[in-house]
Amino acid sequence: MIGNRIYGCDDCQFICPWNRFSSLTEEPDFSPRAVLHAPELLELFGWDEATFLRVTEGSAIRRIGHVRWSRNIAVALGNAPYQDAIVLALQRRLGELPLLDVHIQWALGRQMALRQSAAVTVHSAQ
Repeated sequence: MIGNRIYGCDDCQFICPWNRFSSLTEEPDFSPRAVLHAPELLELFGWDEATFLRVTEGSAIRRIGHVRWSRNIAVALGNAPYQDAIVLALQRRLGELPLLDVHIQWALGRQMALRQSAAVTVHSAQ
């Protein structure tokens, strides 16, 4: 399950057996980028392709492309705790591309189920 992850390189770096032999580099291209350090999923989901290309220039992230980037974020948003803002952001992107729509619909279904289960929990506690 993707959970709240949108790109797997960090996980691969942690488990790669060859990395135990590596050392940190001073090469700036390999340094973390502030804009990608701990961004909000909703902010990333709002990026258009030009923003994606500008921010990911020189990064391996760029290889997945804007559509698959958006798809992964849609899935992560579906897995996030329910928020009205998430539902609105997902709905705004419906109709862009069939591949993205499939994942947005899934994420909207998850968000609605999370909202429903939260409402049931509140009513049960009363």
